Amino acid sequence: MEQLNIGIVGSQFAAGLHAESYKRFPQVKMQAVAALDNLREFSSKYNIPNTYKDYNEMFEKENINLLSVCVPNFLHKKIVIAAAEAGIKNIICEKPIATNISDAQAMIDVCKKNNVRLMYAEDWLFAPAIVRAKEILDEGGIGKLLYIKAKESHQGSHSIYAQKKEYCGGGTMIHLGIHPVAFVSFLAGCDVQEVMGMATNGGETNLKHHDYTGEDWAAALITMENGVKAFVEANYITHGGMDDKIEIYGTDGNIHIDLTKGSPIDVYSRHGYGYAIEKTDFTHGWTKPAVDEFMSLGYVKELEHFIDCAINNKEPNLGTKGEDGLKALEVVLAIYKSAESGKLVKLK
Repeated sequence: MEQLNIGIVGSQFAAGLHAESYKRFPQVKMQAVAALDNLREFSSKYNIPNTYKDYNEMFEKENINLLSVCVPNFLHKKIVIAAAEAGIKNIICEKPIATNISDAQAMIDVCKKNNVRLMYAEDWLFAPAIVRAKEILDEGGIGKLLYIKAKESHQGSHSIYAQKKEYCGGGTMIHLGIHPVAFVSFLAGCDVQEVMGMATNGGETNLKHHDYTGEDWAAALITMENGVKAFVEANYITHGGMDDKIEIYGTDGNIHIDLTKGSPIDVYSRHGYGYAIEKTDFTHGWTKPAVDEFMSLGYVKELEHFIDCAINNKEPNLGTKGEDGLKALEVVLAIYKSAESGKLVKLK
């Protein structure tokens, strides 16, 4: 296959992450996009020739080799299933894979039935800093892995689909914490055995965002099948831009990673400037602007891998299959169950 025709469903934030990455690869062409709003602006920005209000019409009319599903969580199931049944053989679904287990399983089952490669977009696994840390860990650089601490946080989402539990499937843990949840399994090399979770419960129980129906703070202690311990956190109460931090502890050393504020550039500006990092309020005073956020957060390498899978008929890496998205969702929902009951929840 000399050229890969790309289709995108969605035209907001996540769709932009995919499009910004796709445009770096000469072997792909962004052929078509389907969305209900922002369609003209999005297609014009990324030079996408064909636009549709109805994704089913796009599936019918376009020869799409690789589809990016970049819509609110509750819509993932019906779009992935429609694409699989329309004959699209390579589908990327943004995180989380779905809002509940039955929807995720249905997506996986339909894709298997139709011989479709369902790929799960977990960008953390492709972030260069994380890849390098995994290499150091695998060569024994910090001894035997003992404990992992990981979080993703910012000040809250502007999207109504992230603010409302009915659309998102939860709050900050399913929307942000899904990254560290998937990461700890990737690093430990095994599945989660049990979790002990805590979370606010939306509305007036939230620490800050009382208009959100999902939680704005959540955390969990996790035990892996191999005995490795982990602590994951997600919150919407962190000002100053996206804050993604990881600590990895071994018998002979430790590794610390700052995914979002680890820029080698320091800027002091009296008047401010255009953009520093995701979710920053302003750029006055001292800031650490990202050099290449799409690369450092893993989006570019993630899409490069999925393109390679589609062109060369390869299976995606461990951690990025539809089944891996289901496992991450199961852990998040177990954290919610534990938080609600106040009890340890076993997955295995």
